[in-house]
Amino acid sequence: MKLALVGAGQRGMIYARQAHQSDEIFAVVEPDDERRKAAADEFQIPPDRQFTSVDEFYCLGNICDAIIISSMDRDHYEQTMAALELGYDILLEKPISPSPEECMRIQEKADEKGCKVIVCHVLRYTNFFMEMKKIIDSGELGKVVTIQHNENIGNFHMAHSFVRGNWRRSDLASPIIMQKSCHDMDILSWLVDSGAKRISSYGSLAYFKEENAPAGSAERCLDCKVAADCRFDARKAYLPIRGQWPAAAVSADQTEEGLLKELETSPYGRCVYRVDNDVCDHQVTLIEFKNGVTATFNLSGFTNKMYRTIKIMCEHGEIRGDDTLNVIEVTRFNSNMAESQQHTVIRPAAMDGGHNGGDTGLMIDFLANLKTPDFSSRSSIEMSVESHIMAYAAEEARMTGTVIDLDELKAKLQQSITA
Repeated sequence: MKLALVGAGQRGMIYARQAHQSDEIFAVVEPDDERRKAAADEFQIPPDRQFTSVDEFYCLGNICDAIIISSMDRDHYEQTMAALELGYDILLEKPISPSPEECMRIQEKADEKGCKVIVCHVLRYTNFFMEMKKIIDSGELGKVVTIQHNENIGNFHMAHSFVRGNWRRSDLASPIIMQKSCHDMDILSWLVDSGAKRISSYGSLAYFKEENAPAGSAERCLDCKVAADCRFDARKAYLPIRGQWPAAAVSADQTEEGLLKELETSPYGRCVYRVDNDVCDHQVTLIEFKNGVTATFNLSGFTNKMYRTIKIMCEHGEIRGDDTLNVIEVTRFNSNMAESQQHTVIRPAAMDGGHNGGDTGLMIDFLANLKTPDFSSRSSIEMSVESHIMAYAAEEARMTGTVIDLDELKAKLQQSITA
């Protein structure tokens, strides 16, 4: 199989490396010279198949079997629609688009052209969440009644990606619940096997703003007199982890000198309290599903680690999980406090690759989908649009202080795209 990579950033390179184990990365499209060269060197792509824009690439017509689109959020729509016009099957990084109407149009275009679009909802492919789904579907604990789900972003991840980084502003990328947590909307809908009925949401940008800047702090960390006392000092954030994420996202040169030079001028050297960010640093969302299940979802940048925890409460027992520990606890309810607890600990098989093996599982699924005409993907565009509409509804509910009815919202969106 010949694949083209559109967007040679961190996520795109992860997918391309996985695919390259069995298939050819035939072409690369990347406006950044250093990233394009790094991808071309790693995958041995000749100069005539290296492009700075999708227009250069698309004008050649359909020259490979499929495309990996892993560019910035607001570039996805035009790049994907043009690729579908050429008949390409696509692996599309989430979010599909910040706009739910654009998500729906992509789905319609894929159906019209008979093309496969697989969305990178990698959590569906982890043994951790697959094991939870297996327990729920077995019915051994009865029906799911309610769920508590937490995405603990990690304060350093929050600062890097959503304060200093590419996803700091909704107008440049997406609201954080769309960009980061359409994953979680998707996994909740998948676990309970239902679409959402109603959604409300609450949150704000509480901490990462100028009023909380330390007295005497500067616009940039390298110029700051109080940086020694600040955990967000860019030198503390990146120098000790040279060669690893997120330092690797700051500069292609991972020497100390190279990173310091980049921090002099790049967004990643800015004071986290003096940036133009506007996305929430915490948000709580309440969901009622059509089958009666309720869920609370809490995303927070105020945690020490990056991980997800979940508690699924069923009719006859509960399921608890922590994905960093890769441990699932299943407890059957007792008749009284003195009765011996019926408790099982499950440690799903570990998988190589990021997102607890989800990145690997996704690529295996995508490549199998390309090679088998009647293969049914776990994360097709048809399944994935629901999560994006849920995330959009959550942000709309937060901004307006209302409860959003999903069927009403979908009807309005459909009217909008057919108008």
